[in-house]
This record gives sequence, structure tokens and C-alpha cells, in this order.
Amino acid sequence: MQDRDVKIDFQTFALSLASSAMVHLGRVPDPTGQSPEINLGMARQTIAILAMLRDKTHGNLNDTESTILERVLHDLRVACVEETRRRAS
Repeated sequence: MQDRDVKIDFQTFALSLASSAMVHLGRVPDPTGQSPEINLGMARQTIAILAMLRDKTHGNLNDTESTILERVLHDLRVACVEETRRRAS
């Protein structure tokens, strides 16, 4: 497959960032096959990037894009809080 055949839209971009954050939270396997290494700093940074995208694109997203972005932000924030609490106990 050549680069020009790959369809990248806002939804794909947001879900890609969300997947990256989930890897950093140890919630999904590392795509390289290595053992998951939790990196809360990188997860938080990716969440902040998604929140910035939401703020900067406010009013310019269709309903599906907006819903996906809100859902991934919610899910990632919950996962981040859970991991932070798990480490504190």
C-alpha cells in the first residue's frame, strides 16, 4: 500500500493518539511486541494534545468527530486516574 492510498481523517488521527496514550497507560499491548512500560507523563501529554485539539477545533467538527473526541478524552482521563491511584496504593 502506498501512502496516497491511506485515508487519514480526523477520526483516525484522534483514535491513533488515543491508542498511543493507552499504550503508555499499559492498557493495550505495545505494537512492537515489547512488554508494556507505563509512562504516565507521556499519557498525560497525549491527553493534553487531544484536549487542545478539541478546544482548537470547537465548532468545526461534525457530530461523529466531536463524539469520538469527547469519548476518548473521557476514557483516557479515567484510565489515567485509575493508573495514578493504582500506583499510589
